[in-house]
Amino acid sequence: MSESLSNKTRHFFHVVSNIRPIVWIATYVALMPIFAVIYQLMPEGQFRIPDGGATDYGSWLYYSIVTLTTLGFGDYTPAHGWAQAVTALEVMCGIVTLGFFLNAVGSMKSEIDVSSEIEKQRRVHVSLEKQKLLLCAPSILHNLNTFLAYCYAVTTPMAARDDADASFNPNFRFSDMADLFKPSGLPSDNTRLPAVARLLKSAASTSLCLDSLQNRIDLTLWPDILENCFAFVANFQMFSSTDSLSQKPITMLPSGTSGSDEEAESKISQAIASWKGPVNLKEDSVLQPVVELYFFIRDNAALARKIETAITQIAS
Repeated sequence: MSESLSNKTRHFFHVVSNIRPIVWIATYVALMPIFAVIYQLMPEGQFRIPDGGATDYGSWLYYSIVTLTTLGFGDYTPAHGWAQAVTALEVMCGIVTLGFFLNAVGSMKSEIDVSSEIEKQRRVHVSLEKQKLLLCAPSILHNLNTFLAYCYAVTTPMAARDDADASFNPNFRFSDMADLFKPSGLPSDNTRLPAVARLLKSAASTSLCLDSLQNRIDLTLWPDILENCFAFVANFQMFSSTDSLSQKPITMLPSGTSGSDEEAESKISQAIASWKGPVNLKEDSVLQPVVELYFFIRDNAALARKIETAITQIAS
């Protein structure tokens, strides 16, 4: 029973403390004219009125103000029970209301102090996370730019590749991927490996970098970056689970097909170059892995651009 009463008491003061101070001030001021009306409606003889003292509403409002503020000048005094009871009640209402007002002010100050401390901690947290992000930015941007460079190499015919303007075109066609088995020709690529092999390796490195970024930095501060990083990593994981382009090209041809990898590459490249119509997935198609790569590049290159832009804006 006592515990229930204690909980109710705490709940009551919690509710009262959450009432804004302006409400208590308004209540305090409103008590003055309300009690003035009560005094005016009382029968005559309840108060001792000084010689020449009036008994109109203005006089009772004056008495109500003097009583509620506990000034007590003594010119108007309660002489009988009802007048004394109402006067005492008004004094108590004034004291209680002022007490609740001061409690509300203290509660508001505490609330402001807590909010200020939380905001201070939030700013410190944002600053620390931003510093960590900026420290990681060079590595992230390098991986993203490398990935986009190999996207450019895979989606651009060998004859059209320009070292001076190796800019990925998001509106590439499926037939533009015909030279994916040829070397990238990029200045930063000194190997003779197929461009698609370099792209897949770069995609794996970029996915690992972005996944690590999510674990090391609180990216919830930058929801767009978090969403795009998560999408990039998820797309790569789904693509890599069915990837067959990293294997020998001959494995992409129907079972029982003979020939060298070079011949298989040539057949696949010719099929890509002669592709007509919309790009869609067909499980029985020889070019299904290339079609999956087409959609992977289209989606993840866009995500890489968004992440790169967002991090560059934060860094600047």
